[in-house]
Amino acid sequence: MTNPVERLVDLLDLERIEVNIFRGLSPDESLQRVFGGQVAGQALVAAGRTTDGERPVHSLHAYFLRPGRPGVPIVYQVERVRDGRSFTTRRVTAVQEGRTIFNLTASFHLPEPGGIEHQLPPRADFPDPETLPKVADEIREHLGALPEALERMARRQPFDIRYTEKLRWTPEEIKEKESDPRSAVWMRAMGPLGDDPLVHTCALTYASDMTLLDAVRIPVEPLWGRRGYDMASLDHAMWFHRPFRADEWFLYDQESPISTGGRGLARGRIYNRAGELLVSVVQEGLFRPLDGTA
Repeated sequence: MTNPVERLVDLLDLERIEVNIFRGLSPDESLQRVFGGQVAGQALVAAGRTTDGERPVHSLHAYFLRPGRPGVPIVYQVERVRDGRSFTTRRVTAVQEGRTIFNLTASFHLPEPGGIEHQLPPRADFPDPETLPKVADEIREHLGALPEALERMARRQPFDIRYTEKLRWTPEEIKEKESDPRSAVWMRAMGPLGDDPLVHTCALTYASDMTLLDAVRIPVEPLWGRRGYDMASLDHAMWFHRPFRADEWFLYDQESPISTGGRGLARGRIYNRAGELLVSVVQEGLFRPLDGTA
């Protein structure tokens, strides 16, 4: 049986069907819609496959337009917008069953020396990941056993995720977070990803959509278990600052500056263990009560 990391690498290994057209697999899973991080990661692979490989991606901006259907392949059409002296720009359209479900613009930059160097440090001294429980183990401890759907998800999970604070389950515990819409996790791939920098960038892009909207939900409901809201990503932006490996521990520090009008904004900063800022992320999500009152 293929392990979760091999499965992720296979998922990101697109089939080229024309010069600027690629096809990606979409696992047939028991989900309402295709996971957004999968589509973003695959689209970035398609964009990167049309460059010379000498310019790392430095930013991406994407919109989730329609929910993707699990089990149906996705076709990625790449437009070569610009090949300049320092920057390369690609626009990618993801199509499923004849309909556009996602689009992405990615910019690649030839590294060059700069005269200004600074960064914000992590906002807290977080515990080391080795001292924290895996999220599946923490959920099992509370529930006794994972629900069947979560058990299947845990077996297929390509990333080890560890929350820096104990998960909250009771109304009293959740109330403590009413004025603190923040969440932080340590993450890394469950196994080696090889040495292709594009694979690591696309794998982290996949992971960046997994927990970011936690910061919106943490003041109102448990992060795991039964949900009171239907949640969907609307758009996603990332800026890549330094080289990294997605199979080494990285800290994903997340916060939500505002949630109103059915939409919640979340932003995240990704650091390595040395406290160096690797990636900045911003995402907006749609939140609708499952009781249909919205």
